[in-house]
Amino acid sequence: LSTLQVRRLLRRLESAGAEGLRSARRGKKPSNWIDALRRGEAVALIRERYRDFGPTLACQMLAERHGQVFSVETTRTLMREAGLWRAKQRSIRFHPPRPRRSRRGELVQIDGSPHDWFEGRAPRCTLLVFVDDATSRIQAARFVAAETTVGYMDLVAEYIGRHGLPQAFYSDRHSIFRVNAAESAKSSLTQFGRALAELGIEGICANSPQAKGRVERANGVLQDRLVKFMRLAEIASWEAGNAFLPEFLADYNARFARPPGEPEDAHVPACSPERLRTILCLKETRKL
Repeated sequence: LSTLQVRRLLRRLESAGAEGLRSARRGKKPSNWIDALRRGEAVALIRERYRDFGPTLACQMLAERHGQVFSVETTRTLMREAGLWRAKQRSIRFHPPRPRRSRRGELVQIDGSPHDWFEGRAPRCTLLVFVDDATSRIQAARFVAAETTVGYMDLVAEYIGRHGLPQAFYSDRHSIFRVNAAESAKSSLTQFGRALAELGIEGICANSPQAKGRVERANGVLQDRLVKFMRLAEIASWEAGNAFLPEFLADYNARFARPPGEPEDAHVPACSPERLRTILCLKETRKL
């Protein structure tokens, strides 16, 4: 205790005795006390509309859609007491995080996430996701039937038209990105690899899912948040989902993206759209 505090306690002891040393706030409700009525309304809303939401997302929904402002921890406590939330067991991390690239566009992690995105309102499909390594921004995304070379090429064309040419794409070892046949020559390229070579973009294949953890974590967040937002918006088709993605991604990036280590942009200007179409397509070599 400070000297000033001790003097203050002595004066209270002399004036009121031992009772004067008790806190004057004892028995009083704190200024941020939540009454039983508000707590009950919040729990009823969560139980009715956001039963499978996590505390962070449920807190966001209560504030934005119902004007019920709570902290995330208060929401978590309300959900836990109502039996709507149980803490998840965290797995032990064995892979240390890889340092981020310093500039936007130096490395873009790409992946496809097959999932029941529309919860039965539309056929199962795959979401292609492009995440910038330096900022964790989702730079492009699209619902497609499955991971295919043409699907990735179309999204690469959209990405380049919007941002320019990145320095490298970081993917898994899917046969779209590398030749996995044992009898094939090591120098041979897939159609996607050939297109990247013509564009001057480096293609890197990760040795494990943990190596491209930023896009894997983004997929996990999207499988939670995006599914629930599309449910609330009553979206029931791939076309409507793709039309909804720009609005959702703007909010996602505003919440979860971070500034790059260096302000310079590593993207370079792209070639003409006509030249881009002649590169991002399927090509075969024939002898006549």
